[in-house]
Amino acid sequence: MSKVSEAEVRAEVRDWLAANWDPEMSLVAWRNKLADSGWGMPQWPEAWYGRGLPVSLARVVEEEFAGVGAVGVAKSGVRLLAAATLLEHGSDLQKKKFLRRILTGEDTWCQFFSEPGSGSDLAGATTRADLNGDHWIVNGQKVWTTSAHHADHGLLLARTDWDAPKHEGMSFFVIDVKQPGVDVQPLKQMNGHASFNQVFFTDAIVPAENLVAGVGDGWKVAMTTLAHERRGADGLNPPSKRGSRQGRIHAEERAELETANQPYKWYPQRAGRVDLVIERAKETGAIRDPHVRQEIAKLMIMARSAEWTARRARAAQRQGRPQGPEGSLGKLAASNVARACAHVHTLITGAEAMLTGPASPREGIIAEILVSVPATSIAGGTDEIQRNIISERVLGLPKEPRFDTGPFRNVRKN
Repeated sequence: MSKVSEAEVRAEVRDWLAANWDPEMSLVAWRNKLADSGWGMPQWPEAWYGRGLPVSLARVVEEEFAGVGAVGVAKSGVRLLAAATLLEHGSDLQKKKFLRRILTGEDTWCQFFSEPGSGSDLAGATTRADLNGDHWIVNGQKVWTTSAHHADHGLLLARTDWDAPKHEGMSFFVIDVKQPGVDVQPLKQMNGHASFNQVFFTDAIVPAENLVAGVGDGWKVAMTTLAHERRGADGLNPPSKRGSRQGRIHAEERAELETANQPYKWYPQRAGRVDLVIERAKETGAIRDPHVRQEIAKLMIMARSAEWTARRARAAQRQGRPQGPEGSLGKLAASNVARACAHVHTLITGAEAMLTGPASPREGIIAEILVSVPATSIAGGTDEIQRNIISERVLGLPKEPRFDTGPFRNVRKN
């Protein structure tokens, strides 16, 4: 698309919505219209259901949709991570096969990266994929896989060459999660939720056409997925309060979000719930304690700084700049904020912070914060990994000595 102004985009999308928006349509039919028009993801290329607009103008489109209460494309879960990865590295066949159904919400996705012996050391993965004619055969185990229990497809990082160095012997696939060779087993967490799964692959099949990029390119492709994941890892936003608009589309969207967001219900608590701190301090009277006030002030300074870092990352994205250090900085800041929140909530609430159930502080939310916060320092790359990335890639410090070079089959495993 040639360069257009904000006013032109606003007028065009407003006219299109006036002619097409109907809350009594089915959700899938409406989203297919969005895919055909390019207004669902206007920052995507025109060839792939977008309009080639800069991200800054895509936000204008979102404002116009919000103004009339129009529903957008499906964005929950791992969908958009899968889409971003395929847009950058996928073949035209893969984009044609998967992108539209990501936008319409007809397919759900998960991410098969971490393993019992290779979480932080992602390149140490031992799940293997062996080529057999026109397909790959996958065997191994993944863990901490959110939403695998209702996913249709998964982003799979697997080892295809045991004689190459660890980072060079990985390949990246799209795998069908519903096939017989994929066994999904939910894991119960200490906060009472069951968001994650362990998944066993036994002679699972991946068609050769579902190899993303080339053989041995898995690490490069996975870094794209993780970079997009870390862009949204600041975790500082409180839960959204969606309205109850009338119409078939809205009812179907609410049902979809209820299922899609079930595994993520505890994520606001994982981030520490900065939004509850001052409110809780006032209602308990702890706001009058000078020590508590000082700790709240420290937390708010940290949280605002983290928020500005996240905004800087989003501004860079709007300008089309590549992922910089803000992703890892923001991820590390989110961990520090979450831990500080748990400390402050404990100061405010005291021993009652350990209580759960209807009669407990905020009906158990405070206790859930305390047992959920540790996950922030682990998920999406541990704090230690983020510090390594920042020290080596941002500050230019020497790399740590390595003892895992050479053929992967000779590297000591966990």
